[in-house]
Formats: sequence, C-alpha cells, structure tokens
Amino acid sequence: MSAARILMWVTAALEACLGIPFVGGTFVISLLWTPLAVMLILHIITLVLAQQKGRETRGSILGIVTSCIGWVPFVGMVMHILTAIFLFIDAAEADPELEKQPA
Repeated sequence: MSAARILMWVTAALEACLGIPFVGGTFVISLLWTPLAVMLILHIITLVLAQQKGRETRGSILGIVTSCIGWVPFVGMVMHILTAIFLFIDAAEADPELEKQPA
C-alpha cells in the first residue's frame, strides 16, 4: 500500500471526525482553528503524493478547499463530511500501478 493511499485513509478518517455535528466544531474552535491548518498541510502532502502515484486527487483538492472554508459554521461541517466521503472513495480504489503490471 502506497504512502498516498495510507494518507488518504488517514485524512478521510480525520475529516469524518471533524464532520461530526458540534463535536468537530467544538474541537476546531477549542484549538483556535489549528486543526484546519494541520488538515490543510496533510491534504497538500496527500495531493502531491497522489499525483506522483497517478491516483485520484479530487478528495485532496476538496480537502484543501474545506480547510480554507471550514471555519464557517454548518458549511464547514457539510464540507468535512463530503470531503471524508470523497477521500474514502479515492482511498478504496485500486492502485493504478498495480493495474499496469502484467499478470
């Protein structure tokens, strides 16, 4: 399993936690929006690794947008949930490198 895929699973799980109504918002606010900055960095790293491996990048791109607007109440919650869904889908897809290898 590639580092890109592992990071997709990790960021998807973290986004899902941040999307929990009131719990995610309370966590973000109590830490002065630092989790959004950490997630932004993780999404950028995941995006770069996914591009290098030829993996889907839509979840990471959506995560970058979510990290930038996640401070807006309710909009942030919905965006975190959507990002988690897209990242889970992207992480579950087969590795493109494995598909290229002859059987």
